[in-house]
Amino acid sequence: MERTKRFIPCIFLKDGRAVSDYGSDTLVSADPAKLARTYSENGADEIIVYDLSNDDEAHDIAIDEIRTICESAQIPVIGAGNIRRFEDVKKLLYAGCKKACLNYSKSTNVELTKEVSQRFGKDKILACVKDASEISENEEQLRDYVDEIVLINEHTIRQAMEVSVLPVIVTLPDVSLDKIIEILKADKISGLTGKAINENVNEIENIKALCLENGVNVLSLRNVLPFSELKKNSDGMVPVIVQDHKTGEVLMLAYMNEEAYDMTLRSGRMTYFSRSRNELWIKGETSGHYQYVRSLTADCDKDTILAKVEQIGVACHTGAYSCFFNEILKKADDEGGKNPHEVFEQVFSVIMDRKEHPKEGSYTNYLFDKGIDKILKKLGEEATEIVIAAKNPNGNECIYEMADFLYHMMVLMAEKGISWEDVTEELSRR
Repeated sequence: MERTKRFIPCIFLKDGRAVSDYGSDTLVSADPAKLARTYSENGADEIIVYDLSNDDEAHDIAIDEIRTICESAQIPVIGAGNIRRFEDVKKLLYAGCKKACLNYSKSTNVELTKEVSQRFGKDKILACVKDASEISENEEQLRDYVDEIVLINEHTIRQAMEVSVLPVIVTLPDVSLDKIIEILKADKISGLTGKAINENVNEIENIKALCLENGVNVLSLRNVLPFSELKKNSDGMVPVIVQDHKTGEVLMLAYMNEEAYDMTLRSGRMTYFSRSRNELWIKGETSGHYQYVRSLTADCDKDTILAKVEQIGVACHTGAYSCFFNEILKKADDEGGKNPHEVFEQVFSVIMDRKEHPKEGSYTNYLFDKGIDKILKKLGEEATEIVIAAKNPNGNECIYEMADFLYHMMVLMAEKGISWEDVTEELSRR
């Protein structure tokens, strides 16, 4: 299957800031995470983050910044730079990077390839090379343990394509649009990165449109499903059900006309048509409570759209997270909260409430008062109880002990400032 050609801006991370290039102190952004969000909102497909730190302490700080970048970006992040050992690759991937890029100018990185590839998977590993000779010299290893190559020297593109056994992401200086399309038409080229993308990030969607016109396979939000193919109501609009992409909670119902639909596809931000104000409405433009598109799906009749979004802040103008809070009917035997995510969140919210508003006689407050050592002791005891219960043929006992363990684990989470979202996002990355 042909790979989609990708546009991949890069962030050079130095002392918590984004600078213009290797060895440069020219400031691009004091907020790299915000810069990553800007890239994702303008049609970038991935981001490469180069850690330019010089020592272990600065590297650990950079890893924290990369974690924030991964949380802010709505697209995959590739971690690169300052990789010296297995743990550095592990830290990048656990920080949220979808892939790690090894610098093949360093022999230690070349030697590291097999180990990290076998541990994390070939699809997680890229190799950064300066010229075609580095590809030829390591051909077998690259083929067996690496998914793609990042070529940082644009002067050796032709030679790299001739010898590479893998798809190549090319680093380009600022070049003409014709040159971009010409390079992307080459079979072995899988993407573009570098100055040519960074400095034209606001034009990525326009460039993608031209690529499609010239037969280059790129991912574009434009015309995925033309508005003309949707069935409109009597006002010429389509209703949109909006859902939180993480929890599945239904947030609101709104309407789109063709202009709102096209703007949503272009910008990646949910845009509607306000029937009461008779005008286009970018959700969050006034409040800051934007909704970033994660997916749009039409129903079987193509007369309704389901939008899964990343909700910033709250969805409802009343201050409620969801607009659906006025209960009309609920069966008496419906306890609710059967969704595992909801149950965990409900229990955790009670624990957090106890921490913030202590209640006399509360066992949870007893644990908080005794401190981290007591919490860890109880957690260890409950883990042992699970092991003992698992030897019992009655599975119910194991369930009881697991529930006790999870409760104490949530107390530890509250003590350490960790949320269920932190944990589930980490699991999903793995």
